[in-house]
Formats: sequence, C-alpha cells, structure tokens
Amino acid sequence: MTPWILLVLAYLLGAVPTSLWVGKAVHGVDLREKGSGNLGATNAFRVLGWRSALPVALFDMFKGWLPAATFAGWGGGLDFGWTLAFGAAAIAGHVFSVFVGFRGGKGVATSAGVFLALAPLAVGLCIALFAVLVGVTRIVSVGSLAAAVALPILVAFTPHRGGEALLGFTVALAAFVVFAHRANVGRLLRGEENRFGRSRGAGQGGEGAS
Repeated sequence: MTPWILLVLAYLLGAVPTSLWVGKAVHGVDLREKGSGNLGATNAFRVLGWRSALPVALFDMFKGWLPAATFAGWGGGLDFGWTLAFGAAAIAGHVFSVFVGFRGGKGVATSAGVFLALAPLAVGLCIALFAVLVGVTRIVSVGSLAAAVALPILVAFTPHRGGEALLGFTVALAAFVVFAHRANVGRLLRGEENRFGRSRGAGQGGEGAS
C-alpha cells in the first residue's frame, strides 16, 4: 500500500468522532450541544458518565496507536519520518474531523496513543502525572497541560524510537496541545476553570483531555 493512501487512512481513522457516535447511539445525546461542546473523552465523561467515556478514551488512544505502530510496516518498511506523519495525521483527524465539519477533540488521548507506540515509558509516566494532578486538583486541563509539557523532557530521558526526530515532533506536539488549551489557560488564570464534582452549566466546562 502506498504511503499516501496510508496517510489518508491515518487521518480518516483519527477523524472517527467516537464520543459523538457513542453519545448518539447509546444516550441519544449530541455532545456538540452539551457540556463544553467538545468531542473528547472529558466532555463524554461529564455528560455521558464514565461507562461511556472509558471506551471513548480507549478508542481515541487506539486511533493514534494503530497508525504509529503498524502503518510503516503496511507500506513495506517505510522510514521513521512516515511513522511520524501517520501519527500526526491521526491526531489532526481527531482535532479536525471531516465527519463533523472539521471539529473534534483536543488531541490528547490520540496523541497518547501515538506515543504509546513510540515512547511507551514516557507516555506511561505522563499518564501517571495526569492522573495525580487531576486527582489532586479535580481539573482535567491541569493534568493535560502538565503532561504535554512534561512529555518532551521524559522522551529525552527514556528509551524511545526515532531519536531526535521524535523529540522534535514531541516538542511541536506539546506546543500544539498548549495552544489547543489556550481557553483553558485563560480560565485557569482567572480561577474559573471547571472542577469535577461542581456543575457550572452547559457550555462552561473546562474540557481538557481528548
């Protein structure tokens, strides 16, 4: 299979709007009209509950893992640059899904899936950091932002595939995640970011992870 076809497939896989389809099929809810309106696992958790949000998060991670882990082999042993391109395409698909008018989530879960394939120890530590910070602060965006900033450092000091190319990709991805959370950063600075366990009304939630 040619790498360009695989690149399109990576994007289309990433673009699968998991939370939207689960919300409509299981709950009859359009997540674009509920909570923060974001099509990520965090909004799914807030609106649909953990039983629906957990498979959403796992599949969103799978969307990133599969292209990064396997597509280069499907293309006949492509070089590592293509692996990064496939991972980036899956993340772009999740954030800008062609199936829902180029809307989506913020790419955190899909990015975690990509790095689960390329730097599993680093992403495992980031997931632990995310869990601790969300548990302490009850603010998902705090965990997401901290994990994104920590990832390049952890990749640099743990075993991974791709050497400097992966590290550069990680820095760019961290910058993108922070940019995607710019509204959350503003709310954090104003002390207005939503916490789990406290409702602030539809559309005001601090969606931060997926």
